[in-house]
Amino acid sequence: MAEIIQRDGTWAFDGSTVRITPGLHRSVPLFRQTYGEIAVPLEAVAGVVFEPERKRGRLRMRLREGADPLLQATGGRLPDPADPYRLLVDIDRAGVAEYVAEEIRNALLLDQIPKEPTKAYLLPGPPVPVSVRSSDGTVSFDGTQVRIDWSDTSERVKRATGPRIVNLGDLVQVEWLPNSGYEDGFLRFVTQETVFSKLPPEKDPYALDLWGSARRDLLTALVATAVTARLPHPSTRTGIEQDERRAARPRLAASVPPPADHHDVLLRRLRELGELHRDGVLTDEEFAMTKAAVLRGF
Repeated sequence: MAEIIQRDGTWAFDGSTVRITPGLHRSVPLFRQTYGEIAVPLEAVAGVVFEPERKRGRLRMRLREGADPLLQATGGRLPDPADPYRLLVDIDRAGVAEYVAEEIRNALLLDQIPKEPTKAYLLPGPPVPVSVRSSDGTVSFDGTQVRIDWSDTSERVKRATGPRIVNLGDLVQVEWLPNSGYEDGFLRFVTQETVFSKLPPEKDPYALDLWGSARRDLLTALVATAVTARLPHPSTRTGIEQDERRAARPRLAASVPPPADHHDVLLRRLRELGELHRDGVLTDEEFAMTKAAVLRGF
């Protein structure tokens, strides 16, 4: 067993799995503490290195492309302190950090772990159900459906469309950009129909505009990861499959008429969108896209 325990967290390697546990100190970002312990199988690791510095060093692990839904969902855009595959190491523990890194590298060589991209996720991502309250609203995922409930501070156009409910089978991908504190971020759920949508996040009824607490909004990556882990792996997606799914959607939608008791709600939301259009809040293109989103929701 090779192990290093630091205020920032703990790495323990038993020869087949690297177990990463975040520290409980207040300096450890909320995202890492919420994401919790991560068990990384050796076959998911591409490399590990210890980077010594004057006062502190860093252990960094690099995973194989396609192995982790968290890295797939966030696209390497997690702020450095929130990266669970990085560990701050006190300088007097540099020798232990070097030993842990060397043990992992030796195991990679002995087991002849390839560095090529994987064809399936080797880590599970966060468990479901998962729900996060952000600056723009609350987003929840139960394993089969994504639900967005808008906050009172959301744009009028979003509140007029009502809650968004998207089935997992209708999703193409998840797009995520963190709120840096200097620039807004977003969490967007791309469906078959909205793949070419150009609505800005603040008006897109399938996107959360992340503009509030950067620390809190970062937790939306939990939902992005949980959804990504249950979508087809990038290596399995083909143009033919996407064309077939796109062709099947209109037939499926046409076969399920909206319940009669939803008609009043639908008409009210369409009237609200019409008022926003007449008031100049929505452009012609934005009105058309948002109206289509409302109709699909019913």
